[in-house]
Amino acid sequence: MIELGSFATDRITTFAGVITGRATYITGCDQYLVSPKAGDKEPKWIDEQRLQVDHDMPVIELDNSNGNGADAAAPIK
Repeated sequence: MIELGSFATDRITTFAGVITGRATYITGCDQYLVSPKAGDKEPKWIDEQRLQVDHDMPVIELDNSNGNGADAAAPIK
C-alpha cells in the first residue's frame, strides 16, 4: 500500500505527482489518484502496479485538525 502524500511516477506514461487519493476495489485492482505539480494538468487514477514511488522525496502531510478537509460546507436542503 502506498502512503498518501508520497511522490510517484507512472512507469508507462511518466506522469508524475503526489498521491492524493486511494481506491480499493473488491476485484483487487487498487488505484491511486496522482495529482501533478503543474496546474494545467488534471489528476489521474493509476493502477498501483504501474506506480514507482520516489522514496527520496518527503511525504506531504496536511494538518486537518481544524476541520473535515472539505472545500465548502455541504448544501442545506
